Amino acid sequence: MKKQLYKFIFFRLMGWKITGLENAEVKKCILMVLPHTSNHDFYIGLLTRGISGLQMNWVGKKELFRFPFGYYFKNVGGEPIDRSGRLNKVESIAAIFDRKEVFRLAVAPEGTRKGVKEIKTGFYYIALKANVPIVPVVFDWGKKEVRFEKPFFPTGNYEADWKILKEYYRGAKGKIPENGIEI
Repeated sequence: MKKQLYKFIFFRLMGWKITGLENAEVKKCILMVLPHTSNHDFYIGLLTRGISGLQMNWVGKKELFRFPFGYYFKNVGGEPIDRSGRLNKVESIAAIFDRKEVFRLAVAPEGTRKGVKEIKTGFYYIALKANVPIVPVVFDWGKKEVRFEKPFFPTGNYEADWKILKEYYRGAKGKIPENGIEI
């Protein structure tokens, strides 16, 4: 019933579409979501997750997962990370991939909804460390489309790989285009 409601809202009322969803069916990956220029991207992501039926995850500091919100955050794909030990953030998240059978980590590499000149590279190094592909996910407000591209395995050469990855996003418009990176 909930899935039907999500479809009605997303497809009928909002006029959006989802393409390439079969590309997100890999069990472990980084879902690289761009452009991320507005708080509105959050509900686009939740609706996409609900319609697809695929588990999609995000990470947050462990303190977010305490009562009263912990249950809700886990229910919508949240996974707490504990950085109190010797692991840095990349290692902490890669360790989650090791212990989970299914983990599709959604990351917005712009890091904020405000204007940025370049993306943060943590998603890339997490994919390398966890040995998982990056699935480019395009939130194109101009076409009202969420597009899942083919999985891409990073080579270890960030500069060369970024040239390939950014092509998936060329021409995509964020909700507030001036807040996105120039691709």
